[in-house]
Amino acid sequence: MAKELKDQKEKKTTKEAQEKKAEEKKVYTEGQMKEVADKLAAEKDSYLRLMAEFDTFRRRSAEEKLAITASAAAKTIEGLLPILDDCERGMALLGVSAEDSETNGVALIYKKLTDYLHTLGLKAIEAKGEPFDTDFHEAVTQFPTEDEAQKGKVIDVVQTGYTLNGKILRYAKVVVGV
Repeated sequence: MAKELKDQKEKKTTKEAQEKKAEEKKVYTEGQMKEVADKLAAEKDSYLRLMAEFDTFRRRSAEEKLAITASAAAKTIEGLLPILDDCERGMALLGVSAEDSETNGVALIYKKLTDYLHTLGLKAIEAKGEPFDTDFHEAVTQFPTEDEAQKGKVIDVVQTGYTLNGKILRYAKVVVGV
């Protein structure tokens, strides 16, 4: 008999525990479920927008950093252009009046400098004999010519022009035949 009372007591305790658990579990209505789902969707949308905005910020920052670096390189190279011009003038003068060793020494320095600048993307604008193009050339003067083939073409280059990675760094100053 004691055993039966004990079993009944355990059943009663188990039944009470189950009822208590059922009360603790709230049954959500369909409206409440929709409200929770809407809140979840709004939070997910907010999260996705924030991540997209951060990716855009990161990409824009990287592009700005590259642009600043390229701008600094362009300014540095632009500052070296007068040195290139002086080397060209010096080689022209040495070619007329100096020994081969002096000419070769200046030519070697000039070649090393131009080779290094070429690796950075600097290219000279070929102008002599080419048709005059305002996208690359700046006409310093016009020179009358009797040869019809020379009309509208570059006769002489006063100052060499350069491009840096496809963008004009300095226009070639030229004499145009008319």
